[in-house]
Amino acid sequence: MALLEVRGLQTWFDTRAGTARAVDGVDLRVERGETMALVGESGSGKSVTAYSILRLVAQPGRIVGGQVLFDGVDLLKLDQRGIRAVRGKRIGMIFQEPLAALNPVWTIGEQIVEAIRLHRPVSRRAAWARAVELLERVQMPSAAQRAHEYPHRLSGGMRQRAMIAIALACDPDLLIADEPTTALDVTTQAQILALLKELQRELGMGLLLITHDLGVVAEVADRAAVMYAGRVVEEGAVAQLFVQPSHPYTAGLLRSLQVEALAPGARLPEIAGTVPLLTAMPAGCAFAPRCTQAQTGCVVDAPPLTAIGDAQRVACFAPLRWAWPERVAA
Repeated sequence: MALLEVRGLQTWFDTRAGTARAVDGVDLRVERGETMALVGESGSGKSVTAYSILRLVAQPGRIVGGQVLFDGVDLLKLDQRGIRAVRGKRIGMIFQEPLAALNPVWTIGEQIVEAIRLHRPVSRRAAWARAVELLERVQMPSAAQRAHEYPHRLSGGMRQRAMIAIALACDPDLLIADEPTTALDVTTQAQILALLKELQRELGMGLLLITHDLGVVAEVADRAAVMYAGRVVEEGAVAQLFVQPSHPYTAGLLRSLQVEALAPGARLPEIAGTVPLLTAMPAGCAFAPRCTQAQTGCVVDAPPLTAIGDAQRVACFAPLRWAWPERVAA
C-alpha cells in the first residue's frame, strides 16, 4: 500500500468567467521513503493539488471529487477534527512563501512550540527545548538565539529552515514541499535541497516536492509526475522520464533545456501556442491544440493515464519514443 494515493482528484474554482477546473482528475501516489516530484509550469495545478491533499483549499475553491488515501484512510471523508489530527502531525507542509506563511508577531521558537503542543501533551519548557533541537537539526546558525527572533529579522534561507523545522515538529510520515527553493539564491537552494534529502533519509519519510524546476527534479527526485492544465500527463521514474519521455508536453519541456546542444546562433526550442483557459477547456486532450502529434481522436476525447512498461504512465493516444538529440542544427 502506498503511503499516499490520490485518485481522480478534482478541485474547481467558481469565478465570474465560469468554473475553473484547476485540478481535474489527478492521479498520484507517493511511496514510503521516496521523493515524488510534481512538476509543471505556473498555473498547471501543482500547488492546488498539494492544498487539496490537506484540505486547505479556501473559497471560492471546492473539492468536488476523487479520493486522497493516506495510509489507506480517505482524508476527504474525515471530519474537521480528524483532518486536523493529520495536518502537522502525520503530514507536514513547507509553504511556498515563508514570510507570508509565518506569523509576523510570534518568534520562530513560539511558532514551533505551538506546532508541537498542538499534537503532543508536553510542557512549554519541553516544547521549547524541542524547538531549539529542531532548529539545530535543520542547520539554523545560532539556533538557540534564532528561536527568539521574529520572521522579518531572518534571511530567506533562515526563514525556509524555520518553515522546515515547523513542518518536522512531530516527525511526519509525509512532507509536502511547495516550491521550497523558488525565492532563494542558487547556493541557498542547493543547501535546502541537500537538507531535505538528508532529513528524509534520517526520518524515512515520503517527500512530495512541488516544483517547476526540472533541474531540481533531476537532482533530488526518484519519480516525477508532469502536470498540464490540471491533469497529470505523464508519470514515471526520473531516470526514464528524462532520457525517454513519452508525452509530447514532457518532451517539449525537456527540449527547452537543450542549451548545450544548440548550435551557435540557433533558437531555443519552444512549445507553440498557449495554455488553455481553465474556464474554457477543450473537449479532448488539453494539449492537443499545441501538439504536433495530435490526431483526430485527440480533440474529441481526453486520453486516460495509461501504463506503458513497468514504471511509466502517460495520458496520450500516441506516446512518443523521443530521445535527446546529440546536437540541434542552427
